[in-house]
Amino acid sequence: MRIGELSTAADVDVETIRYYEKVGLMPAPERGPNGYRSYSSKQLAHLVFIRHCRALDIGLADIRRLLEFSNHPDASCGDINLLIDEQLERVRTRLESLHALERQLQDLRSCCAGSQSSGGCGILDELASTRLDEDRSPSDK
Repeated sequence: MRIGELSTAADVDVETIRYYEKVGLMPAPERGPNGYRSYSSKQLAHLVFIRHCRALDIGLADIRRLLEFSNHPDASCGDINLLIDEQLERVRTRLESLHALERQLQDLRSCCAGSQSSGGCGILDELASTRLDEDRSPSDK
């Protein structure tokens, strides 16, 4: 199949496929006499694997490691579990950060009832005062 067909079948942009090839995540396809890339069903499965990993926000370096593991089916999966545990910890850390951001936005939203003009908006006032506080050096506070 050609790159456009692979793109459609795997639901991955053509440019992304080319990038994966460039960084060595996807094996280079064979080329026909006309110079067009020719992909196999094995390469489609490989690309779907990568897409699934990316959907889980797994980085390219870790995807490369997972692909290596998949090429050695007799190897222990302990390192695979460790890799996923590390990814899970990154997600949990990001969730904590997002929850803190949510609380800050809720606090900010509570600064304005929404019925006055923007000149008296508590949100804008709070954002302006926060910006001033961040711009000041510790000796100015």
